[in-house]
Amino acid sequence: MAKSKKRKQKLLYRPVGILLGMASGAVASTLFAKAWAAIGDGDAPDAMDEEREWKEILLAAAVQGAIFAVVKAAVDRSGAMGVRRVTGSWPG
Repeated sequence: MAKSKKRKQKLLYRPVGILLGMASGAVASTLFAKAWAAIGDGDAPDAMDEEREWKEILLAAAVQGAIFAVVKAAVDRSGAMGVRRVTGSWPG
């Protein structure tokens, strides 16, 4: 019985997780743009940008990855805590 309830909770949480994932991507993109404006010169480089140096491309990738990971973890954790408050159990 407990397995069935857990499976049902996961299915119910899935749309919430998808929406939170989309929102976290938007937030992380905005934060990265602001962070790069503070530390970089102009727009963030693309890996295929021939005029940019390796160190600038790798720095941008590292900063972007760190920001996206932190935002995703914070949003996922907050979403799970919200579900627990509403349902009384953890959605994982």
